[in-house]
Amino acid sequence: MKHHPLLKQSVHHKQKQNGAAHITWWQLSLIGIGSIIGAGFFLGTGLSIKIAGPSILVGYMVAGVTALFVFSALAEMTVNDPQTGSFRTYAGKAYGHWLGFTSGWLYWLSGILIMSSEIIALSTFTQFWFETIPLWVFSIIYALLGIGINVLGVKDFGKIESLFAVVKLSTLVAFIVFGGLFLFGVITPKEVVNSAHVTAHNLFPNGVMGLWSALIFIFFSFGGIAVVGVASSELKNKNDIPKAGFSLILVLVSVYLLSIFFVLEMADWTLINENESPFVTALSAFHIPFLDSLFNVIIISAAFSTMVGAFFSVSHVMLSLSEGGDAPKGLQEKNSRGVALKSLLLTSAVLGLSIVLSFLLPDTVYEYVTTAAGIMLILNWSIILASHIKLHPTYANHPDSFKAFGYPFTSYLGIGFIVLAISGALFHSNERVGLLISGALIATILLCYQFFFGFKKPK
Repeated sequence: MKHHPLLKQSVHHKQKQNGAAHITWWQLSLIGIGSIIGAGFFLGTGLSIKIAGPSILVGYMVAGVTALFVFSALAEMTVNDPQTGSFRTYAGKAYGHWLGFTSGWLYWLSGILIMSSEIIALSTFTQFWFETIPLWVFSIIYALLGIGINVLGVKDFGKIESLFAVVKLSTLVAFIVFGGLFLFGVITPKEVVNSAHVTAHNLFPNGVMGLWSALIFIFFSFGGIAVVGVASSELKNKNDIPKAGFSLILVLVSVYLLSIFFVLEMADWTLINENESPFVTALSAFHIPFLDSLFNVIIISAAFSTMVGAFFSVSHVMLSLSEGGDAPKGLQEKNSRGVALKSLLLTSAVLGLSIVLSFLLPDTVYEYVTTAAGIMLILNWSIILASHIKLHPTYANHPDSFKAFGYPFTSYLGIGFIVLAISGALFHSNERVGLLISGALIATILLCYQFFFGFKKPK
């Protein structure tokens, strides 16, 4: 494998840039929403509520602000210097080839593991209706569907992912409206609701430590934010990136906070746990027909669109790795639809291996690995912010372009919040193991870099 510096990608990208984009800013926002709101929010929020209690609302505000800082930094770099490699290219420009290599493979590996866990979740939820069909059958079906959607090309991918985003947003908005009607007494439950208003609760029933230890799970709800940077290379007008991202984050934070607020209004938080969606727990007193099946469909659509979005982003990162000389050169070849089929097929093959391992490994071991993947995804946020701190001065000669607000304080503060969230994983045994595994995987990537290139500046 020969070394091709990341800096050479800029010219290469600009030569291909004209006519390469096919999506609008609102489609980019919807792709981001579709890729971010997953089963982890609809189902996994129960664990965060159990650990943090009502203070989970504070946690979502912290995570939302951090996501805003990360996107603002990424948007500035993308508008001033559009790159197909997005954050990994900026990391390489800021701190050298080794960090661009590490960031790209870190994201690709974590994306593969998260995709495989989403597919296993999808298969498990689908088996709710088809108990006699083995999980591996559904896993193959969902994997093939994800590959098929990505093979269609970015334009059709954008339409499909936008549709899923609308379904998920509509579900959360409907729940918020329902919660508002309950709050004002328009709708009453068929049985007594054992709850108190959020304002009547002790906001920190498990202390500040409870919130701290739940932060890592809360941050996972925003984990797919980097897909906006990756997909922005397909945007018609690069100056629309800030509009797309800020709209996305405003919508996300609003629906997250309001929906969780009404969950806490409609149900006693002490009755919420990780074994049932908190939305199902909150609505159970209203005796809504087919509630379990309804939310099963919603969770399946959420997990599927998150998986498809992750497939898109990791395939594009693999393409960037190939263009930068950090993966086999042949992976960058594209067909008439603009799809890098070889990159997609390699990603699909490794995803298949990860799914097989998920069936072979004990549940706890696979849980550790996927937790590590989530931690690595959040770690990439800190690389984005650190890259922004270093590269911001180079954009001084771009007076008319977008500038991130609050430089450099927002970037430093964002890194601080990320460190705070990840350190909270030390208080849970499973997450502690996941943190150690993520460290081992990062060390493996760095060793691979040492083997292929050595830690030296590119010529």
